[in-house]
Amino acid sequence: MAECLDTFSKKLHVILDAQGEVIETTQKSVKTKLQNFVKEDVRRFKDVRKEFERNSETLEGALVRNAQAPRGKQHEVEEASNALLNARRAFRAGALDYVLEDVSYDDSIMDFNADAANGIAMEGYLYKRASNAFKTWSRRWFSIQKNQLVYQKKFKDQPTVVVEDLRLCTVKPSTDNERRFCFEVVSPSKSCLLQADSERQQQAWISAVQNSIASAFQERREDTHSPEEKKFSVSTSSLASGGGGGSADQENEGCKALEEVQAIPGNRQCCDCGEPGPDWASINLGITLCIVCSGIHRSLGVHFSKVRSLTLDSWEPELIKLMCELGNTVINRIYEARIDEITIKKPHPSSPRGDKESWIRSKYVEKKFIHKLPETGRNPPLRRSSNVIKSIKLCCKRRINVKKGCNMGFNIIFLLKRRKINCLPPSDVAEEEEDLSTLHPGALLYRSAALQNFPVMADALAHGADVNWVNMAEETSTPLIQAVTANALAACEFLLQNGANVNQVDSNGRGPLHHATILGHTGLVCLFLKRGADYNARDKNQKDPITIAVDNANADIVTLLRIAKMNKEMREMDGAFGQSGDETYQDIFRDFSHMASNNPEKLKRRSADPKS
Repeated sequence: MAECLDTFSKKLHVILDAQGEVIETTQKSVKTKLQNFVKEDVRRFKDVRKEFERNSETLEGALVRNAQAPRGKQHEVEEASNALLNARRAFRAGALDYVLEDVSYDDSIMDFNADAANGIAMEGYLYKRASNAFKTWSRRWFSIQKNQLVYQKKFKDQPTVVVEDLRLCTVKPSTDNERRFCFEVVSPSKSCLLQADSERQQQAWISAVQNSIASAFQERREDTHSPEEKKFSVSTSSLASGGGGGSADQENEGCKALEEVQAIPGNRQCCDCGEPGPDWASINLGITLCIVCSGIHRSLGVHFSKVRSLTLDSWEPELIKLMCELGNTVINRIYEARIDEITIKKPHPSSPRGDKESWIRSKYVEKKFIHKLPETGRNPPLRRSSNVIKSIKLCCKRRINVKKGCNMGFNIIFLLKRRKINCLPPSDVAEEEEDLSTLHPGALLYRSAALQNFPVMADALAHGADVNWVNMAEETSTPLIQAVTANALAACEFLLQNGANVNQVDSNGRGPLHHATILGHTGLVCLFLKRGADYNARDKNQKDPITIAVDNANADIVTLLRIAKMNKEMREMDGAFGQSGDETYQDIFRDFSHMASNNPEKLKRRSADPKS
């Protein structure tokens, strides 16, 4: 046993000696390497980093110059492109030598992936034009995530939302801008102009946004379980009866309103291509559209068509009432009046998108298919005439409901197009009859607004009527003021949706809100306040609407005006990011809107003398 322990001790000493030699050798080696790393490698790393940063700055400058190169100056475009290519080569060679494999290298683009694990379907750098007066361009990191388009200035910044819901927007290339590779993302509330670094990236982003829209709608359809959910997303409070009632009554009112809109002739097929089951609408035209045609309409701009979803958006009662007054059949008889005379074929549901877009632009922008005005129908009337109004009123009383698809309503349109009212027996018309051959579209809109004749109003607008046309013979009154005089809620909404100025005044300094207040039309006061009417404006007698309402002892209107004023003051106190209004304000206006559309008799009040 002693011999074995002695042998083990000797071997252990040998191991310990060897270990000491290894440690000493390792220390010398590590020390030498660390000294070399500190003296040489770190210095060299700092030099490489400085070179990388210089290349990065050069690349950033080249990207800016390339983005600013105007499309009309080819030599500047070539110079900027070559400078950008060289800057990319230097940048990539200094960072990763193996990246530069192609002399025409372009930054890689991540393919669109709606099912990405991190929820980001697409991301990359884009230039964004600011909405300020200077229209400056800034380079930002954009991404498509959670059915939204967002961007970040820095990596850790909170994303700024550009488009809240991609289902309500469209995307298109922008060729009107001087800069190249631009595209536009258009939503109902705003338009965002963006620029990619190349044509390839521009097309990739356009495709990504389009795919995101399609993907979002697919998800919406899969999440919808009942037929009722596919109908209007109408606020039940907006459709509730003014006198109260339970939620069941509110739902019944909503279904009733939806059925009434869908019962309008032609509304069960897309107005432009005929696809069944359209779930989009143009609220200023009063038509229903399929998703493809709605996207094309949106690209025309809101001055031609204002698009809303029948299933995703909330609908105010006055808008539903407006939709019920028009419809696809009414509008197509105006905008497709000469379709049989033209060789262009109307697209069908399976037609390519390009064919549909060409048709829609020809129909609504170029107006190729409407009846042409005679040259004599372009001059304004020189005098007022009550005979014409009396004649049209009698015609309108005799017509059958246009919504039921009859022809009498369009007989009126035909007669007005011929610019003569001659459909009444002599006993019904004053002896002196005005020749309407000189009536231009603005005067026609003015006459029909007071009569709530929507087909004639739509016809006048189709022929280029100025929605803010002024009748110099009648105290510079406008079509909107005429509609107010008749307490025509839907007619006022129609004019406002087509661009009528809610604050345009007559020769007495009275705007539509003044007239509605004087006449005690509470529903119209509510509508104008929601559309931005100025409740502080004073007429020639230095009276604002609140003073007039107090003088007339109209408690409802006084309440609406004072609540609107208080709500605005509260928003201003909250600053630029104040809310649109508290729940009480919203509820009150919803109730008045509903009563004005469905129970107007509850809002009848004593009317003061308009001349007071």
